[in-house]
Amino acid sequence: MGSAETPASVLAMRIGVVAAEAAFASFARTIDFDEVAAGDLDFEGSIGPADWPVFSLVLDTLAAAGPGDTRTLDQRRADALNDLARICLAAKRSGTAALT
Repeated sequence: MGSAETPASVLAMRIGVVAAEAAFASFARTIDFDEVAAGDLDFEGSIGPADWPVFSLVLDTLAAAGPGDTRTLDQRRADALNDLARICLAAKRSGTAALT
């Protein structure tokens, strides 16, 4: 099926999955897990400048506080990283990351 025939919502979902996978790959390549455990992690300083825009967009989107959300920013970011990993695993299992 060509892109002219693919519904816009499907294309948007594919772009989102690709962005999530790129963000997670950036995180996995560059993060020092000892810093994460110590609570001294500087995301922007750890993620390369070329990868930062996509990583930041994905993480900030997943970590956004909803009405009544009492979690701290650090708690929301930790949960967002878990969500990011789950999104990537689910995409890999279902094959939705393929842009064919």
